[in-house]
Amino acid sequence: MLMAPWSATKPGFVASKIDVSLFHYTASESRVFLLVYVDDIIMLGNDTVLVNSLLRQLATAFKIRDLGKPTFFLGIETITVPNGMVLSQWRYIRDILQRAGMTDCKALATPAFVTQPVCQTTDSFANPTQYRRLAGALQYLTITQPYLSYSVNRLCQFMHSPTDEHWGLLKRVLRYVKGTLEYGLRITTSVSSDIHAYSDSDWTGCPVDRKSTSGYAVFFGKNLVSWVSRKQRTVARSSTEAEYKGLADVCVEVTWVVSLLRDLGLTSTTPPTLWCDNLGATHLCANPVFYARTKHVEVDYHFVRDKVSAGEFQVHFVSTKDQLADIFTKPLPAARFTVFRDKLNVVAYTPCA
Repeated sequence: MLMAPWSATKPGFVASKIDVSLFHYTASESRVFLLVYVDDIIMLGNDTVLVNSLLRQLATAFKIRDLGKPTFFLGIETITVPNGMVLSQWRYIRDILQRAGMTDCKALATPAFVTQPVCQTTDSFANPTQYRRLAGALQYLTITQPYLSYSVNRLCQFMHSPTDEHWGLLKRVLRYVKGTLEYGLRITTSVSSDIHAYSDSDWTGCPVDRKSTSGYAVFFGKNLVSWVSRKQRTVARSSTEAEYKGLADVCVEVTWVVSLLRDLGLTSTTPPTLWCDNLGATHLCANPVFYARTKHVEVDYHFVRDKVSAGEFQVHFVSTKDQLADIFTKPLPAARFTVFRDKLNVVAYTPCA
């Protein structure tokens, strides 16, 4: 890991067209990558000699500091485990709890109520700035604790006018986080380079405006690489429409992931597989016979059908009990929540003091 003010194009690095923060350098079979965030840089490659040579070139033009193997980057700690690493934010969690005055709170098994919906009330919270700061801090925490995405997304929808009820729901998330200090996202070596993604939508799940919440989880081999929990822009008239919109969203993300991997020199022989638990939506992706029922659906959602027809994607049905993206669309009971959390490749570890 490096720290420096610099321009990556000087030693011959090529800027990625897919990610503006990524640069790469190629020499024969050797490749070196740079990921830049302001003056913090991660450099890695498959040729140690070339990496050291490029470091020396950069040092002649810029003041840099080589911090060695990255262990702490942008508040995210990398902890080495057998066959891979764990991305952790336990120090960040501790700081959030301290700011909220909840370092000694009792931990809970889930971050959201299963039976109590989030709704707007008239009892405004006395300190909305504190609510916004903590909700924003929890957003960054979803980088290593993706299963918090649904709860945090719901809390952030009330930033403009939080109530006492919303504050109580935020405190529940913090009480759950209190018990997950030792959890992080595991990245392991994978023999497979296949991409598969789970997509789900909770039809009219929001009691305020009846819009649906979509969520997806994208895996590269065994590793979770992208996920989201997001309210849809328009009200869906059926569960099939809501799920179809969710498939379109994950289709966009997988297209970007495939392009990024190609930029890194990684390709797969099989097209990405999308898993959906709605038969109507899976049929709609491959068969336009339902056209009469979907005239009202915006045209931009139909591009997923073009991707399937071209053989770029496969869309398959998955049982609801195996739908991992369920954790991104609704509150779940503790047992089901724990099973899905583990399947997201989130593991417990022993944090260093």
